[in-house]
Amino acid sequence: MRENRLRTLWAADRAAVNGWLAIPDSFSAEVMAHQGWDTLTIDMQHGVIDYAAMVRMLQAISTTATVPIVRVPWLEPGIIMKSLDAGAYGVICPMVNTREEAQRFVSYTSYAPRGSRSFGPVRASMYGGADYPSAANDTIVRFAMIETAQALDNLDAILSVEGLDAIYIGPSDLSLSLGCRPVFDDVDPKAAQAMDHIVERAIAHGVRAGVHNGRADVALARIAKGFRFVTVGSDARLLAAGSQSLLTEMRAGATA
Repeated sequence: MRENRLRTLWAADRAAVNGWLAIPDSFSAEVMAHQGWDTLTIDMQHGVIDYAAMVRMLQAISTTATVPIVRVPWLEPGIIMKSLDAGAYGVICPMVNTREEAQRFVSYTSYAPRGSRSFGPVRASMYGGADYPSAANDTIVRFAMIETAQALDNLDAILSVEGLDAIYIGPSDLSLSLGCRPVFDDVDPKAAQAMDHIVERAIAHGVRAGVHNGRADVALARIAKGFRFVTVGSDARLLAAGSQSLLTEMRAGATA
């Protein structure tokens, strides 16, 4: 089966640099994939990407060695299984708040006898290889999002679920849940303390910790704290930032 380079990076205790895809277009996904990201996450929870666009974007990412990941809209078996059947090598599931929800998530992403995933890897077997059915359980990566006060209360129970590979912090939702400002980077002290606690407990359980960031300096600081999956920017934000930078330079020159 095709190597999941995310697992290879983690086996060497290296952090993966993840890009975020919010634009529902195969060409923009292909452009991003050719820049050298370790992984790219197609975001189906927020924004405007539907299933058909996701499939085309997975095909575009497949032109490179970048690992394709999908953030599904919710803990719902249908879309989780369809994302895997389409060739996602990792799934990020939002709002996992209890041990039972984490167990359901692992079950939906695993073939029997480990789980309840229905068999039908229509595109996944072409992407992963002929041995996909026998190797998928140990190849794909499962991220449960920890982003609420309830999840914090149940953190150790969630982290102890067998088969859960990683957790992913959404700083904005976590901050909101704790009564703080919804930001990625310069989070309020209460949210910062919670994030430190999450990564410490994840490491103690042997689960990899990921986090969403807006700036490279913040992502690097979080790697130093033990995070091994860091998202930095998205296609939409990079497009806007690049345009703003160029226009600012042009307009400053035009008025000089």
